[in-house]
Amino acid sequence: MKDLVEQALELQTLLTAQGWQFCFIGGVAIQRWSEPRLTKDMDITLLTGFGGEEKFIDLLLQHYESRIAEAREFALQSRILLLKTVQGTGIDIALGALPFEQEAVSRALMLEYAPGIALRTCTAEDLLVMKAFASRPLDWNDVRGILVRQGTRKLDWKYIHRQLQPLCEVKEAPEILTQLENLRLEVAQSEP
Repeated sequence: MKDLVEQALELQTLLTAQGWQFCFIGGVAIQRWSEPRLTKDMDITLLTGFGGEEKFIDLLLQHYESRIAEAREFALQSRILLLKTVQGTGIDIALGALPFEQEAVSRALMLEYAPGIALRTCTAEDLLVMKAFASRPLDWNDVRGILVRQGTRKLDWKYIHRQLQPLCEVKEAPEILTQLENLRLEVAQSEP
């Protein structure tokens, strides 16, 4: 994990030097808010807005190697830039523009991961929204971990629902909200 944190700090230093707005999500954030698990890559939301994403993509491709052929074109179409560090660590950069992404980045916190290394990381609530929305089995394990580690009473449920509900509507997946509520109730029953 130490190597990953140091590589994340290098990426953060580059993004900060550009004056760009971003936050770590995914595995790095899981280490802080959920049950820690082995993670071998970094996930970032980088606010690019809609239009002009090329300047972000091109600079990042100058500093990091692409993981796929035609990464620039893929990023412009999918809004995900797939890179890797010189050590081979994967970096997934989501080119953020949605209101939820803007909110998540604006709420991000500097959190210490190792002595002298603080990373700009999304909040537990924003991570929970992202994981529930992704809705894969591993994501639901992470959601459970967030609920257990943070405690269901400490989380801002009004905020979570305000962010997750419109995303579920766009995805046409209202069952995500039901699954989250059932999981919240299940975990809450085991809390002191």
